[in-house]
Amino acid sequence: MIPRTAAEPPPRLALALEPARAAMTLAELARFRLAGLARGDGRPVLVSPGLCNTDRSNFVLRAMLGRLGYRPYPWRLGRNFGVRTVGPECEKLIARVEEIQRETGGKVTLIGVSLGGVMSRIVAHRRPDLVRAVLTISSPFAGPPSATNVWRPFQLLTGEKIADPAVVERLAEAARPLPMPSAAIWSRSDGFVNGLICREGNDAACRALEVRSSHLFVQMKPQVLRAVAEILGGWA
Repeated sequence: MIPRTAAEPPPRLALALEPARAAMTLAELARFRLAGLARGDGRPVLVSPGLCNTDRSNFVLRAMLGRLGYRPYPWRLGRNFGVRTVGPECEKLIARVEEIQRETGGKVTLIGVSLGGVMSRIVAHRRPDLVRAVLTISSPFAGPPSATNVWRPFQLLTGEKIADPAVVERLAEAARPLPMPSAAIWSRSDGFVNGLICREGNDAACRALEVRSSHLFVQMKPQVLRAVAEILGGWA
């Protein structure tokens, strides 16, 4: 169930098992507790959803952040259809970060799930004056879209082709090392995207934290929630 290289998509068996593994995540979530997790310091945290998802997909993650003492914000841009939602230059997402920065008076920590993480890295590159740190969750920012099982839905939903120069340029921008603290949570057994392209290479400044999870509902996985709390706590 694990890709042999970073250039190939996850095996079909891993993709087929995604719904069942997602259901197991929900069962695990019922037993999740906040005890022992690092407490927050009130910093603003913007959470962005994955492809075709809305803020509702991240309600568990935002609820945890709020209970730990952070100030979680939804992205409020509706369903994530790529550039159709955020604009060709991510200008609508940048505007949302600007809004939060004005409201709080401080730089914003960005958390992005899947495509939302790719977008978060682009925003951080373009407006480092607004961003404190970036955490991606199962976000395929470091390799070709063809190393995923969702590149066809991406094309259908966003109206872009993965070979379009603009898409290639944005992905190259997202893959570059960030000028602020960053981390990437990834799963080797992800059935949607090759986990090896959801992190920077070995010895990179971007911390890579491996979990065992499906792609579906990854942001609700107790292991992932604990990892988010640990990473944010280490950036205090």
